[in-house]
Amino acid sequence: MRSKLLIVEDNQDVAGILADYFEVQGTEVDFATNGELGFKLALESNFDAIILDLMLPKMDGLSVAKELRKQGCTTPILMLTALDDKQDLLNGFESGADDYLAKPFDLDVLNARVTALIKRQQGRVALGILKYGSLELNTAEHQVYRNGTKLILTPACYQILQLLMKRAPNVVKREELIEELWGDMPPGSDILRSHMYQLRNQLDKPFSESMLVTVPKIGFKLQQETLNNSNENPSTS
Repeated sequence: MRSKLLIVEDNQDVAGILADYFEVQGTEVDFATNGELGFKLALESNFDAIILDLMLPKMDGLSVAKELRKQGCTTPILMLTALDDKQDLLNGFESGADDYLAKPFDLDVLNARVTALIKRQQGRVALGILKYGSLELNTAEHQVYRNGTKLILTPACYQILQLLMKRAPNVVKREELIEELWGDMPPGSDILRSHMYQLRNQLDKPFSESMLVTVPKIGFKLQQETLNNSNENPSTS
């Protein structure tokens, strides 16, 4: 199936190069030259992925990503930027981006990362409902609820939680999470830490008991609340 990308980039030369490359790949491409237009297009149309520049006029990339996630937009976002400072990278992921590539970049690497994001978003499990304790994950609709409250998750956090639920109550190693998210092109452990921080804010912070447990030097696991001890294993329906 033909993919549809939104590229939010104010540099006309870069935008032109991306257009030529992706159109040759058979990809349908739409463009925005500023953050406000990119935000508007992302909400109005269905895209398979968004390539988002960080430094944009009218609305910067971090703000665009953050506001899209607040609006419930789950389209995968790859942030493209000339900045490669560690804090800039972490800020990008905390804003809701799923991947990050610094300029100058290799077009084939960019394409591989975008393709990986799209495949993860489409899902690699059978349609159904995963349940663990008070958590319910609908793999068909990509929605997650805890105690009936909808969790607003980035695609990466959704992917992490899905794997944790499938393995619960067992531990999932950090290496397994990295492999699940980025395959053989991991961007670094700091990025996983940022995603786990985002997941914990949505999964545990609004509730009285924590479900996400860090197992030092190994990985992470889910534990049930003390009032929900009847379902020790997740089920699929």
